[in-house]
Amino acid sequence: MRQPNLSDVALFAAVVEAGGFRVAAQRRGMSASSLSDCVRRLEKELDVRLLNRTTRGLTPTEIGARLLERLRPALDEINTALNDLQEDPQNPVGSLRLHVPGVIARHILPQLLDGFLARYPGIALEVNMDNTFIDVIGAGYDAGIRYEESLAKDMIAIPIGPRRQCFMAVAAPSYLQRHGTPQHPSELSEHRLLGYRFASGKLGVWEFEQEGRTLRIAPGGRLVSSSQDLLIAAACAGHGILYTFEEYIAAHLASGQLQPFMQDWWQHFDGPYLYYHSRRHVPAPLRAFVDYVKALNDSGHPSPSPK
Repeated sequence: MRQPNLSDVALFAAVVEAGGFRVAAQRRGMSASSLSDCVRRLEKELDVRLLNRTTRGLTPTEIGARLLERLRPALDEINTALNDLQEDPQNPVGSLRLHVPGVIARHILPQLLDGFLARYPGIALEVNMDNTFIDVIGAGYDAGIRYEESLAKDMIAIPIGPRRQCFMAVAAPSYLQRHGTPQHPSELSEHRLLGYRFASGKLGVWEFEQEGRTLRIAPGGRLVSSSQDLLIAAACAGHGILYTFEEYIAAHLASGQLQPFMQDWWQHFDGPYLYYHSRRHVPAPLRAFVDYVKALNDSGHPSPSPK
């Protein structure tokens, strides 16, 4: 077997991480056909099929996935070594890809990223807003933001954003005037509830807490949607009760469009964390972002408060 070209090996890894030739080619600044030729050459030299190509996309074969699992640490080492040769610690250059939930992308990152982008003009940032739990590192992201209960143990996690958050039960004043204001979660079964459905198909369950007790309610019925904006609009129009992040509805509370109730039962929890793999070398753009967030934390301001 001929010794394969290491450049072709790196391009194969890039194709898998990007989920296709077109996206990988754009990131590498080359044509998709040239990239495909490189992968085919690698397959020929190794005498194995590395990718399953279908009309719906591509996935690594079992051999391809096993090879990539073994190669990725070495490729990371090579990239880090090359970047270190050219890197200016004060002015890092490169791309940073983050995977974050909707509430983070809309209400926490905008103010934080304003200062970060101004300070590091050489960093190209990509933020994917997705509420689905995925293997962020395996999907090609540099880091993600999640809440503590869903963090893997082999990740490094640092606080980002507000350190305490809560879900608030709210409804339009007109709805509460017509149907009454619930005083206990058990009364919600008699009301019109507005539920959120995740992209996975799972319906979000409402959890209420008081003095160590937790009550769970599945809000199916009146309206269910994967769009928080739609649910908030429906609540403001008086179509039912909503239970969601305080950040989503702060402006509607301030304007009087929504009215809070049952405060003693709201669920409170720790704020989110920026996380990345503990066994990987940290690329310069990610290291700059981590240091930036840590500096905000050390200053006593984890991030600008959501507006």
